[in-house]
Order: sequence, then structure tokens, then C-alpha cells
Amino acid sequence: MESVLPAIWAKIAGGFAHIEAPSVGLLELLAVTLVAAAVSTIPVTWRFFALFVTLVHELGHAVAGIMTGRIVTSIKLRFDHSGVTSSYGNLGGPGEVWCTFWGYPVPAVVGGALIWAGLSGWAPAALSIGAIVLLATVLVIRNWAGLSVVLSVMAASIALLLLASGEILGYATVFLGIGLLIGSVRDWFKVLSVHTSRQDEIETSDAQILSRFTGIPSPVWLGLFAVPILGAWFFAATSVHQVFAAATA
Repeated sequence: MESVLPAIWAKIAGGFAHIEAPSVGLLELLAVTLVAAAVSTIPVTWRFFALFVTLVHELGHAVAGIMTGRIVTSIKLRFDHSGVTSSYGNLGGPGEVWCTFWGYPVPAVVGGALIWAGLSGWAPAALSIGAIVLLATVLVIRNWAGLSVVLSVMAASIALLLLASGEILGYATVFLGIGLLIGSVRDWFKVLSVHTSRQDEIETSDAQILSRFTGIPSPVWLGLFAVPILGAWFFAATSVHQVFAAATA
């Protein structure tokens, strides 16, 4: 164990170097996209992958809170794909609004960034950053379900860094990015359904919470959630287009 931990840390730290971008052809990208779409839509696999999406959602709240000087006190994840992040700070209302908003959009934002990283040679850096963020997250996880999710994702990230080639890292990062993009859309429609047909759950909706904070109707917040989600999809599509444009130039 004494020799393993330094090796793992060295691999994480070394991951911040740029590597040669994987040579992604149309067939390879189509295959990765189909697998990611399957994992993100088939109920059996979605039951597990959605836990990762929920983790990113809650980390979005946490990081947004930290950006405003808030102190994150706890993150809880549940196996029913729900979660809650608690924080406090001096900014009061504006800080709470900013922190609450960046839940649903963040899986898409991270997904778009992962696709860019995977296609441009920064996959190891993306996974290294993820491993470090997850290591810090362990300090504020307050339930066993959440801890098991965080440790599982962290172990998968470290295993990829230790064992996978640069090309496999690129494909894996693109796969995760596509899955998060699809997951973000699924979750947006899920929260939309809360407001349209599942009124008994509406008090736990981020859009409803933001409406109580600001007086702005929840449908407006649902629309605002969609803006960065669509922007992330556009960014990802642009990244893919640039790769193929460079390959055919």
C-alpha cells in the first residue's frame, strides 16, 4: 500500500500533461455515441449511470456555492437518483440563487467539456481533475449511499489513468461526456414533468425553490436551465465538427 498510493498520486499529477489526440473516425465516434446513448437510456444501465449524473448535479451546486464564498457543509446522494447539497455563506439571497441554479445545467456543461477534452488530447487532465474533485468531495459526503457513489466513480477514474492507453482515455472521456449530455436532457424533462404532472413533488424542484427565493415564476427558471444545456450541446457539436474538419483539411 505504501508504494501504491504514491504511484496513484504520481499518475494523477502526471495526467495534466497534454497527449496526442486520439484519431477518431466517423465509425469510432458513432460507436462511442451509440454505447453512451444506450447506457443513458436503457433502464437497467441508466439506474446506475444516473447516480453519476446526480453526483455531477450536486457537485454543480457545491462548486457554485464555493464560487460565491459559501461553505459546503454536506452532500447527500440517494440510490433513487435524488440528492441534496447544503451550504451557508454571507451573500445570502444572491449566493443561494447562484448555488441553486447550477444543478441541472452542470452535467451538460461538464459533458461538453469532457467531449472537447477527449478529442483534443486533454483526457488525462480531465480525469485527473475529476479524481481530485472527488477526493475533496469525500470530506463533505454525509451518507453511505453518497460515499459509495463517490468512491466508485473515483476508483473508475484512477483505474483508467493507471491502466488505459491515451487513445482509450480519449474514447472513455468522450463516452462520459455524451452520457452526461444525454443525462442532462433526461433530468431536465424529469423536472419539467414534476411541474406538469407530479405536483406532489414540486416543493423539492430547484426551479420552485428558485421561484420562492426570487419571486420569478418557476417556468422561467426551467427555461433558464435549458440555456446552458443547449449551449453545452452546441459546444460539443462544434468540437466534433472541428476534429473532422481538421482531419479532412
